[in-house]
Amino acid sequence: MLGDIKAAKEIYIACGYTDMRKSIDGLAAIVQGQFQMDPFSRCLFLFCGKRRDRIKALMWEGDGFVLLYKRLENGSFKWPRNKDEVRTVT
Repeated sequence: MLGDIKAAKEIYIACGYTDMRKSIDGLAAIVQGQFQMDPFSRCLFLFCGKRRDRIKALMWEGDGFVLLYKRLENGSFKWPRNKDEVRTVT
């Protein structure tokens, strides 16, 4: 099913701020290059912009990537600031 995040084995938060202009290929390159992880694993990767009012989620579904995007109208997400880390959500 398209965008069924329940299929994700693990969920990772990309700490720090990500350029929200990045698309699927750019976000997958961050997962692979900066975090030394496989973007083709059944994991959900979350990215947040500098203003912390937008997040993107990237997940491989076996036959292609799903990119989810959420923008808050009011408020902001609390997001870890250390840009060189990735954290697992439990």
